This record gives sequence, structure tokens and C-alpha cells, in this order.
Amino acid sequence: MTFPSFFAQAPRLKVRDPLAAFLGTSEDGILNYSYEDAVRLAGHSCPAVAGAYLMVINGLSYLYEDELPERGGVEVLMRDERDQGTTGVMASVVTLLTGATAETGFHGIGPAHRFARRDLLRFGADIEGVMALRRRDTGQGVVVDIDTGAVPHAEEMAAVMPRAVSGQADEAGLSSFAALWQDRVRRMLIDHADDPKLIHLYDWEPADAAVA
Repeated sequence: MTFPSFFAQAPRLKVRDPLAAFLGTSEDGILNYSYEDAVRLAGHSCPAVAGAYLMVINGLSYLYEDELPERGGVEVLMRDERDQGTTGVMASVVTLLTGATAETGFHGIGPAHRFARRDLLRFGADIEGVMALRRRDTGQGVVVDIDTGAVPHAEEMAAVMPRAVSGQADEAGLSSFAALWQDRVRRMLIDHADDPKLIHLYDWEPADAAVA
């Protein structure tokens, strides 16, 4: 499998997963995630996948600062319903990186359900941004939003995309479309990975009722 070279240059996420440590999955439960992992999960690379990847990385950095983020240690709320727009795709990336899952997730070990991940991901939340993350240990939260308009497609895309999406483009046109498409993803991940014009972070102190 050959990915565009810029995938390997994108920010990476290092976390500690207590469940991975408990089961001996990795030394000290340390896991490293890359954009390639998100692409393998989604099956494609697009602004939604890249955006979700960056939102989670920036959100975790905001919550943990110099600490190693704890996978399974955050709750995640999505503003939209799971079947609305690209929410489901973004939620899958959220689960990959944070461990938070909806009702189908891991129910935990033993009577106390240690390391449970189920119901840590919820949809249709009353929040201003695309998603919100909250630490389970401290209660600190952050709302994360994205403005993909801050990194628009190249001007050439306007002439290429209509024929590509309608199935009328020839091989050269499809090649041009794909290159322009990934160029936008590249600029998001490499040139604007922590750009506040792209990724917006807001301190969040949710009431218990808002996350029930």
C-alpha cells in the first residue's frame, strides 16, 4: 500500500491506554497513532477525516497539555446525529484515537466494568462546536470546532470537480481531481495542523444534565 508521502509528515498522537497496559498489549500501554491509521480505518483521505483527526489531537492537547493523554479517559459528544452528514465518519476517527465508543463498545472487565468504553461517545449534543471532549478524571472539557473554509480547495478544482463527480472526467481529469483533493488535505495536516483559524478550541464546563 502506497500513501501520499505527506501522510507520514502529519502530526502523530501518543497516548496511554490502561486497558492495553492491563492486557499486555503494549509496553506500559503506550500507543502511537498516525494519520495513516485514520485513513486505513475510514478507507479514504478527505477533509472530514483529516479534520476529525486534527480536532481530536488538538482537543487532547488542550486537555492534557504536557501529560500523556489517556485513551479511554475522555467522554466525547458530537453535535450532530450519527447519520447526519459526515458525523459517522468523524466519529469513527474519534473512537480510534480516544477509545470512546457508543452503545456497541467494550463493556469493561469484571463486576466493576473496569476499562469500560461503552457510551463514552454520544450524538445530538447541545454544543456550539462539532465535538466536545471531557476528561473523566478532572471533569475539564473543551469544545472543538473546525472551519474548513480556512483551507479552501485550489482554484483549479472548480473546473475539475464537476466532471469528476458526475463521472464524465477522463483519466487525466480524474488524476487532476485526486491530486487537488489530496493537496487540500495536505495543507490542512501540514500547513494548518494547529492553526486557530482552522481548529477552534473553547473551554467547556458542562452541566451534568448536558452530558447525561
